[in-house]
Amino acid sequence: MKQDTTIRIIKELMSQLDENRNIDAGAQYRLPTSDYVCPDLAKREWNSFFREHPQVIGLSGDLPEAGSFFTIDDFGVPVLATRSKDGRFRAFLNACRHRGARVAQQSKGKAARFTCPFHSWTFGNDGRLLAVPDADHFGPVDKDCMGLVELPAEEVAGLLFVHPQPKASLDVESLLGPELLEELQGWNFADYIHVADLDIDMKLNWKLANDTFGETYHFPKLHKNTLGHVFYGNNLHLEEFGRHHRFVTASKGIDALREVPEDQWTITPATFVLYYLFPNIQAICVSTGMNMARIYPDPDNPGRSLTKVNGYFTPEAMAAYEAERAANPDSTNLLTTDNFYTRIAEPGAIRTPETTVEAFSSTVSAEDYVMGEHQQIAAASGLLEHSTFGRNEAPLHHFHSSYREALGRPPLEKIG
Repeated sequence: MKQDTTIRIIKELMSQLDENRNIDAGAQYRLPTSDYVCPDLAKREWNSFFREHPQVIGLSGDLPEAGSFFTIDDFGVPVLATRSKDGRFRAFLNACRHRGARVAQQSKGKAARFTCPFHSWTFGNDGRLLAVPDADHFGPVDKDCMGLVELPAEEVAGLLFVHPQPKASLDVESLLGPELLEELQGWNFADYIHVADLDIDMKLNWKLANDTFGETYHFPKLHKNTLGHVFYGNNLHLEEFGRHHRFVTASKGIDALREVPEDQWTITPATFVLYYLFPNIQAICVSTGMNMARIYPDPDNPGRSLTKVNGYFTPEAMAAYEAERAANPDSTNLLTTDNFYTRIAEPGAIRTPETTVEAFSSTVSAEDYVMGEHQQIAAASGLLEHSTFGRNEAPLHHFHSSYREALGRPPLEKIG
């Protein structure tokens, strides 16, 4: 992030804190709760936003070296992501060209080749068909034409993009826009190290799950015993980049910057920075790294969603953790999931891999998404016709306006 952008954001957040005000979108909006339960709308969303839209599936660090691979099956297409011998990120349909069985069974690992368990057809991690057992029995096979089905894939700014449709075009620069792309490149995500995972499978619509990341109005209330220890709440800076946006809110560490020259300000740990990447990515950047939440609908049930969380360390955070652990494995400087919220702001406190996803376990899953399940029940009853988004919930306005616009639906109803 450019220094003038950092200064502008921090000054605005300081001003909001000093004046006891939040972001003001200038209006309230109303959303029909049927958006969370309608099966026809859910089908349109599944096809438009997941089956036929580029997907972010991770960071470069999920494929740390040649031969690395991982598999996903979250948007209706089984994907095998690999890093081939030449260092290139590639993505394939995880299906043998013979009869469609999966060639990679593990969720992640390292392999130069993949052998289908059905009939042992073997493919390289570059997708080439290498061997057909008993070929004289099977009959002629043109290996050059029978490699794994390749999907459009790009590695840009340390992010791994794939399009679920083999014949689709993928242009990440156009997808993100030059301004957002330049800012994302400044985080050096390509160097981040994957350290933790968490899956959250709960009974709330995928848009309600995304709504969790759309305002700070609830921080001092719902999160008073968790994130409330770390963040002030009721302050927010928002900038839109087409259908994407950046959301920043102040941690209590922002106070230390009041005695620091502006040219030395850093955006973290004074804040967390959240990038919403349309349609389903919430990427939260902190001083030690990033959490990426990929939120998926259940195509058969509008009232269920799956959030896949990946935790990443910066190289500096990993080095600090490894040095402290090596010097003293029982060091009290190493945070645990039990003392994470009460000790994270202490001088010398060091994040551990398991604490990278702690906020998603104890806060998002146990607090935010529980509220989302309540909302889902109310929406399904049909008795609560609308939800209201306040003037201080601007990211929610943008998220819901974006997906409605993408589907050619009417805008949110402005009510004040």
